[in-house]
Amino acid sequence: MGLYLHDIPLSQARETFRNGLNQYGLNEPLQAELIPIDENAVARILANPVWAKISSPHYNASAMDGFAFFAKKSESAMVTNPVTLRIPEEAVYLDTGDVLPDWANCVVAIENTEALDENGKICGNVRNPYMIRIRASLPPFTNVRPIGEDIIATELVLPVGRFLRPVDLGAAAASGHTHLSVFRQPVVVILPTGSELVEIGKEVEPGEIIEYNSVVLGAQALEWGAKVLRFPITRDDFEQICQKVGEAAEIADLILLNAGSSAGAEDFSSRVVETLGELYVHGIAIRPGHPVILGMIHAKNNRHVPIIGVPGFPVSSAMTGELFVKPLIRLWCGYDSANDETIDAFITKKITSPAGDDDYIRVVAAKISDRYLAAPLSRGAGVITSLVRADGYTVVPRGIQGLDVGEKIRIFLNKPRNEIENTIMVIGSHDLTIDLLAEYLAKRKRRLVSANVGSLGGLISLQRKESHMAGSHLLNPENGTYNFTYIRKYLTSFGVDVDVINWVYREQGLIVQTGNPKRITTLADLGREDVEFVNRQRGAGTRILLDFHLEEIGLSVENVHGYEHEEFTHLAVGASVSSGRADVGLGIASAAKALGLDFIPLFKERYDFVISTEYSHTDLLLPFYEAMMDESFRASVQALGGYDVSSMGKQIVE
Repeated sequence: MGLYLHDIPLSQARETFRNGLNQYGLNEPLQAELIPIDENAVARILANPVWAKISSPHYNASAMDGFAFFAKKSESAMVTNPVTLRIPEEAVYLDTGDVLPDWANCVVAIENTEALDENGKICGNVRNPYMIRIRASLPPFTNVRPIGEDIIATELVLPVGRFLRPVDLGAAAASGHTHLSVFRQPVVVILPTGSELVEIGKEVEPGEIIEYNSVVLGAQALEWGAKVLRFPITRDDFEQICQKVGEAAEIADLILLNAGSSAGAEDFSSRVVETLGELYVHGIAIRPGHPVILGMIHAKNNRHVPIIGVPGFPVSSAMTGELFVKPLIRLWCGYDSANDETIDAFITKKITSPAGDDDYIRVVAAKISDRYLAAPLSRGAGVITSLVRADGYTVVPRGIQGLDVGEKIRIFLNKPRNEIENTIMVIGSHDLTIDLLAEYLAKRKRRLVSANVGSLGGLISLQRKESHMAGSHLLNPENGTYNFTYIRKYLTSFGVDVDVINWVYREQGLIVQTGNPKRITTLADLGREDVEFVNRQRGAGTRILLDFHLEEIGLSVENVHGYEHEEFTHLAVGASVSSGRADVGLGIASAAKALGLDFIPLFKERYDFVISTEYSHTDLLLPFYEAMMDESFRASVQALGGYDVSSMGKQIVE
């Protein structure tokens, strides 16, 4: 039996309504649908993750207008000793975005060249000269956007539950997708009722009221993600209102019955709901908006449609929308709130800024202990993924040349604060399985944000209380153990207690081009004159592993061509090999498999998560522990190739 104008607490009303929705399976996101990537996809919610099908860019591209050539030819170039290159034998003109020829590996900006005619005289034909003269040496891949600079094939681009923004659509398209799987938009039907109401634009007589509540409610519902149908005004007639509600129930996911929710002689809404279904609530102890009605209409074909009786006073109507309509639409769309808040946070990395400009810095944020921390994202003009990943931005005003580590900033958020507070910050060594973990956690209302700074950098982040956990595979060459030597040095000695949980054992080896054209088989081949190597950054566990084994075979790093060429992830190493920037790199098997490259296995290593005990037993990390025990998740890790998960979740003690 419904409660007739009996005010109950808001929490009780919500619980009663939620129970009714649960009874008919309506308290969860709607089914998914596939839609094309165009402007109509904005503000939709992803029902399935987006994994990159192709790299972006998918070819080596010129980053500016200029001339492409082989960098070695400029080795001797100086202001007083210029180098001359013939067109098109030794150099060729490219516009920004043009494909770099196979024989070229750098681009000199057109403004840094001198156009020459066939007699070696400076000429005005700057884009199609006979020769060009340059007065500075350029290293390989200067002014070139290499394959995978922005997105590398197989990486996670957008997680499930993502509220799609314009930049997200660009990232999905850039990664090779034409359609996206999103939660279906609910259809909200609005029924304005009242004999005193007239349509907008009509002449108003005394006693008549312009009906605009339905416009406000409709605009709210559209903003929150629904499709909206507004029925014409229905007069105060019980039978007519019943008929219109019945018609609406055939097409609607939610009915908003506006006005007639009080207890007057012509307030029929509660009777209509009782007649056509179930009345859950009639009256809530809030001001404004107390005569709210909550119920369920039982329509044909076994359809059950929630109905909300919305009070007629405009402020009460809008408040009802905020309290009941918005949460339900957001839930059905897969996203249950909106947020344009600001928060104060502390920056984790030094930022330099131009003194004469306001500098807008995109950041990701997480709550560590009792404070928010913000990590700046890549600021390259062509890196769309920095927009995709950003939680918001901060502004460095002109006149200030940057921010030091630990400075307080104001973040203008583009997502809810609770999403940031449910963020797990992982800093340390890169591994492809972290993307799988991020997707697993996203389905369980946890967000994972990772920064690839190497194993050592991850331990230091724990020391500084800038992360919840760190991925690490630091080998002690003296005794063959992993991580604990470095944990004692960088954490225990600073009073930071941690748990060490095994994640995977993984294969490390040589990532080489498809078909292995250089016939590389062992680490000793890195010393060959014709082999170009790509390395990991200082502090990376893979680099420490490499240095140990190079020393073991007596190969000096000075004899490894490309040893100074550093990348921050295994996928980036693979992308360098795939693009031809290098012949070989040391990395994990899954990265080679993901990019279709050949792999020569050399070592098996242990990869652990080092977790601050301050967080290791909190609710925040509970889904992380569940992932390690989930057989389907383990299977997805093994499917990447080169992983052993038999010890996943085991606590490691020294």
